[in-house]
Order: sequence, then C-alpha cells, then structure tokens
Amino acid sequence: MLDTHARKFVQPSIDTTASWLLKKGKTPDQITITALFVGVSSSIAYLLGQPLLAVFLLWFSGFLDAVDGTMARRTKTSPFGTVMDITFDRVVELSIIFAIAIVYPEVMWPLLLLTGAIVISMTIFLVVGTVSEKAGMKSFYYQAGLAERTEGFLLFSVMMLFPNILFWTTLVFFAVELFTGVQRFWEARRILH
Repeated sequence: MLDTHARKFVQPSIDTTASWLLKKGKTPDQITITALFVGVSSSIAYLLGQPLLAVFLLWFSGFLDAVDGTMARRTKTSPFGTVMDITFDRVVELSIIFAIAIVYPEVMWPLLLLTGAIVISMTIFLVVGTVSEKAGMKSFYYQAGLAERTEGFLLFSVMMLFPNILFWTTLVFFAVELFTGVQRFWEARRILH
C-alpha cells in the first residue's frame, strides 16, 4: 500500500541516485546484486547482535531495490533483471526470517506461518503478473495490496528492534500477509474472468 501511494514522496531521492549511478556507468543489474548483498548483510548484522545496523542495512537494501528499477526504466528493462529483482527480494526477506529464528527459536512457529503467508501472497502476485494482459511502469502487471515491500520492512524493523513483542508482531505480519494474499486472489478473480 505504501509503495503504491507514498512512493511519490521518496521518488526524487530515488531519481537522483539512479541518475548518479547511471552517470557512473553502473547498470541496474549491478545495483540489484548490491541490494542483495546489503540485504543479506542485514541478517548477518542481526545475528551478530547489531539490530540497529541490521535495520539500517535492510532499509538501504530496499532503497537500492527501488533505485535499480528506476535505472532499468531509464535504460532498457531486462526480463532476467526482473527475475533477479523479485528473487533477490525474497532471499533478503528469508534471510531476515532465518536470522530472527536463530536468535529467537521460541517464535519458530509464528515465523513459519509468516513464511507460508509470504509464499502464498507472492505466488498469487507473480502468477497474476504473468497471466495478466495489463501492464504498468514495471515489466509485468504490479498487483498492489495491503502489504507491499515497505510494510514488510516496517514490520521486520519492529520485529528486530523490539524482541519483547516479537511473537505478536510476527502474528500481525502473518495476518497482514495473509490478508494481502486473499486481497490479491479476489482481485485476480475479478480481472482475469
């Protein structure tokens, strides 16, 4: 929801960074790979007992993830770049979930529920994007929902910074992801019939 409705507020900084990186000769794929490494570094920082650094790295990887898309739209979008982008986003999310599970194994089952909800929601998102004839700014139909990347990062940040409410935050995240999956499923039924 925030990615769709609040992007206009951060887009100027994304545009500026994308322009600067393109002038430096960087490619969107290079930034996608950099975002992956920064995002996975977030989970490593968390495992090393540095939750503030972990949250910073997570958000920086998300920023780079937005920058690589802007760079791609200014040059030439690549189908494989889209595959890398979406796959690496999930790798970053899973690395955070694994790190939290290692540090707090007592919340394993809510984390498993969350992982399942993410898989369901993303499956619907990707299948609708593939079979839909609608197109937008991205290289596939982007199906908005309650939980987009920013909401996920907000909830991951709360999970990492406030372990005393980790159990409940994880269940809230699960509910939000599950709701998003249902929301996307019903939208798919409407637009694909």
